[in-house]
Amino acid sequence: MKIGLYFGSFNPIHTGHLIIANYMAYNTDLDKVWLVVSPHNPLKPSASLLNEHNRLHLVELGVTGESKLRASNIEFTLPRPSYTIDTLTYLSEKFPTQEFTVIMGSDSFQNITRWKNYQQLIKHYPIYVYERPGHQITETYGAQVEILKAPLLDISSTSIRQWIKEGKSIRYLVPENVAAYIAENNYYK
Repeated sequence: MKIGLYFGSFNPIHTGHLIIANYMAYNTDLDKVWLVVSPHNPLKPSASLLNEHNRLHLVELGVTGESKLRASNIEFTLPRPSYTIDTLTYLSEKFPTQEFTVIMGSDSFQNITRWKNYQQLIKHYPIYVYERPGHQITETYGAQVEILKAPLLDISSTSIRQWIKEGKSIRYLVPENVAAYIAENNYYK
């Protein structure tokens, strides 16, 4: 089985994330896409992060009913901060019959040389890159890269959190069950 790993803070998960995950699941050779909730991305500040278990639950709600998408808490038990190569090494040892592919935006791929042991990552794991405006891939660093034109929405978790703080509706930006759960639990207020 070929599994795409889509890493993110998902703080919170939104429709843009789900469109990309769904696109990768149905328009590539991937059998499944795991949305890997990162407890803490070493390249991002953690001050505004909702508890990882709450973010995982929001991702689980977001993928409800979609058989090719799955929420993953695999990084919760690994040393922190989370590094993609460590997670891939762990998964490859735990699931030796699975083939893992990394899914990322072209903006992230442009920074791949800043990642821990990136040479090992690009040597051993294929990378599916979805193009983001203003971030053309001109250098692949020898990676097995497939560049895809997934549909993109210009929304961000940061703006969603801001809208919630300001009391604005986030309807249509996140799945209805995610919006309801956020409101019910007063997240991001």
